[in-house]
Amino acid sequence: MFDDKAILITGGTGSFGKKFTKVILERFRPKKLIIYSRDELKQFEMSRDIQNPAMRFFIGDVRDEARLRQAMHGVDYVIHAAALKQVPAAEYNPMECIKTNVHGAENVISAALSCGVKRVIALSTDKAANPINLYGATKLASDKLFVAANNMAGGHDTTFSVVRYGNVVGSRGSVVPFFKKLIDEGAKSLPITDVRMTRFWITLKDGVEFVLKNFERMYGGEIFVPKIPSLRIVDLAQAMAPQLPTEEIGIRPGEKLHEVMCPKDDSHLTVEFDDHFVITPTIKFHHVETDYTSNRANERGKFVEQGFEYNSGDNPVFLNIEEIVRFNESAEL
Repeated sequence: MFDDKAILITGGTGSFGKKFTKVILERFRPKKLIIYSRDELKQFEMSRDIQNPAMRFFIGDVRDEARLRQAMHGVDYVIHAAALKQVPAAEYNPMECIKTNVHGAENVISAALSCGVKRVIALSTDKAANPINLYGATKLASDKLFVAANNMAGGHDTTFSVVRYGNVVGSRGSVVPFFKKLIDEGAKSLPITDVRMTRFWITLKDGVEFVLKNFERMYGGEIFVPKIPSLRIVDLAQAMAPQLPTEEIGIRPGEKLHEVMCPKDDSHLTVEFDDHFVITPTIKFHHVETDYTSNRANERGKFVEQGFEYNSGDNPVFLNIEEIVRFNESAEL
């Protein structure tokens, strides 16, 4: 579905954007693949690393709606990956986080509607479910904006959905590069905030594949959640450096012991498919009645039981130490 189409990725020089670009160019022949971001050095480096006639680079910020409209002219599909993602930075700089993650989401929606984009998928985070930090709260607000945007579309054909998943192995926000740096520098121990801590775990490749599949599945208004494994942070440390002890240093501001991707309070809205969940909209769309128990890819699901929660702490699939090693290797770490 991406052959001869124009695709734009906000925050396209980030970990997801670079992997998505490589996968798209290997598998499809897009007319244009537009990288929209504000860091000219990263764009320059990416243009040297990935050379293809379909590539386009736009310097711009999601805070700038006029620039987004320029970049989205003639675009078919948008992936909104731009965000301020560091939890402590958001706590100390709340207005900057809100400007990018909330107002930026509004601008992407407005530009997509103005330019007649066909489908938009916004990337979310497990921290948006029952948020306790500002980053998660801004991403929850963003998720709500993209879901509600389907009502704003009116006579437009633009549809909006959200993809929510957990920690991406090896991304800039992941603990893996931090541990790896300490190990390479000869650290005597690895810091663990709490020995009970668990996280959902996904590779960049699997994240990209999930987003691609959901462009095919989406009606508009869904929050797509993949079924992925969990791990214990202490097991991750052991997998990366079995010779090093761990040191418990305490939970950071805004950090949870376990992450949630499908909250219990949304169980009446959650549909389970073979390899993913869909959180259906809390609001009604005026122009259409959608049965979210089936999707455009002809997959069928069913509503979960009341009180169901998809939590990294009681996930039925946990990686053991050997599996974490293999998982990290498959993520090209």
